[in-house]
Amino acid sequence: MQGPLLLPGLCFLLSLFGAVTQKTKTSCAKCPANASCVNNTHCTCDHGYTSGSGQKLFTFPLETCNDTTSSKTTQGRKELQKIVDKFESFLTNQTLRSTEERQEISSTVTTILRDVESKVLETALKAPEQKVLKIQNGSLAIETRVITDNCSEERKTFNLNVQMNSMDIGCNDIIQGDTQGPSAIAFISYSSLGNIINATFFEEMDKKDQVYLNSQVVSAAIGPKRNVSLSKSVTLTFQHVKKEDPVLTIITYVGLSVSLLCLLLAALTFLLCKAIQNTSTSLHLHLSLCLFLAHLLFLVGIDRTEPKMLCSIIAGALHYLYLAAFTWMLLEGLHLFLTARNLTVVNYSSINRLMKWIMFPVGYGVPAVTVAISAASRPHLYGTADRCWLHLDQGFIWSFLGPVCAIFSVNLVLFILVFWILKRKLSSLNSEVSTIQNTRMLAFKATAQLFILGCTWCLGLLQVGPAAQVMAYLFAIINSLQGFFIFLVYCLLSQQVQKQYRKWFREIVKSKSESETYTLSSKMGPDSKPSEGDVFPGQVKIKY
Repeated sequence: MQGPLLLPGLCFLLSLFGAVTQKTKTSCAKCPANASCVNNTHCTCDHGYTSGSGQKLFTFPLETCNDTTSSKTTQGRKELQKIVDKFESFLTNQTLRSTEERQEISSTVTTILRDVESKVLETALKAPEQKVLKIQNGSLAIETRVITDNCSEERKTFNLNVQMNSMDIGCNDIIQGDTQGPSAIAFISYSSLGNIINATFFEEMDKKDQVYLNSQVVSAAIGPKRNVSLSKSVTLTFQHVKKEDPVLTIITYVGLSVSLLCLLLAALTFLLCKAIQNTSTSLHLHLSLCLFLAHLLFLVGIDRTEPKMLCSIIAGALHYLYLAAFTWMLLEGLHLFLTARNLTVVNYSSINRLMKWIMFPVGYGVPAVTVAISAASRPHLYGTADRCWLHLDQGFIWSFLGPVCAIFSVNLVLFILVFWILKRKLSSLNSEVSTIQNTRMLAFKATAQLFILGCTWCLGLLQVGPAAQVMAYLFAIINSLQGFFIFLVYCLLSQQVQKQYRKWFREIVKSKSESETYTLSSKMGPDSKPSEGDVFPGQVKIKY
């Protein structure tokens, strides 16, 4: 009885299997997303995708192809982070570095560098779709390039740039001709490794040689296999960490010391000389205070790179103080323009009200907002390996240079407008003598102010090319004496200040003379006369 019953069932199952097979064969055109058809019978996931079942070839119509590039990249970054952590722990292990011999340290560092190179190349090759990959943290900066087109362009050269160091390498030297699949190049810069090398390898050199490492340590690697024969030269360009010049250092410190004294005298003059106290001197005062604090902090803190948190705070404070000084310079230029425009107006109350209303929010508020935004976005770029200043990476220095260039440009426009206005004033035949004198004084101040408030800083941007050293000396000399120029223009060359200085000098001399007279009379007594040869403390010998 079972045989006749099983035969129809078996026939039904065979027919169902055939129907499923027929359906599968005809469903290849309906492969899932990110998959392609193979021989009109199977589907396979595209490169960078993996089937949900893990099978390379599949026919199941509900199969999916999942993106594995991101997960592979994440996993590669995690593996790379382990190497980075190991590298950073070595850098911070002072005991290990003090007990190990130089050869052991060299061997350990070499091993770590090779591990980093291998992991970086492995990460790049796992995700060839990401042709360019950049990674950066406190101790490492990495850039990788992946080539998958077998160098379609002849003589193509790739440029990799990390931490101001760069490398140029030909495409053919990366793929190595016979390499199957994608090839990769990795360029790595180690920002902290130079401190170990300097301390370990150059300490025993003679002092007269003055040998030190003046760039960051870099390494480069090609994968998946190493190329020992390059068809073209590889160009490496290093950014100098220092160009220390003892003459420049002396000029800077002496000049800043003179500026500090002059800025202090200028601030005291603006505070105590009531004859010149107005909106203009208030602007001079705050400019002098900002420059005084900035120069003082520069002298005592620019080289305090340890601890790192303190160095970052010093860099942020310098960023704020110098930006504040430039902002007060901008307010000086604006006030000078408004004064020139209203030169014939006796009452300056409207100008003074405007300046008093805007000068404190602008003078101290705008720099604070700029520094706050910079610190919130990239706080790790405050402080470098050898200076407590802004880092050059990621164009961060432009958070300072950008506002400086903008302020200088605005001041230059205001300077041109002031001279145009003053020329019209001088050409008027009905101008009074006092007006002409005021106009000439404003013209002189405009010239001096443009020089003080902008031109000196522009020399810092011109330190490139063959004239870099000359510009460096000019910048150090002129900019370090900025406080002296302010004291000269706004104090020593002001007739009102000169008059006040002479008055103070006469009062000091008179006070000293009265003090000496009182001392002499008190020693002699009311009815006594000095005899010949008597000498009193602090007095000259009196003869009759």
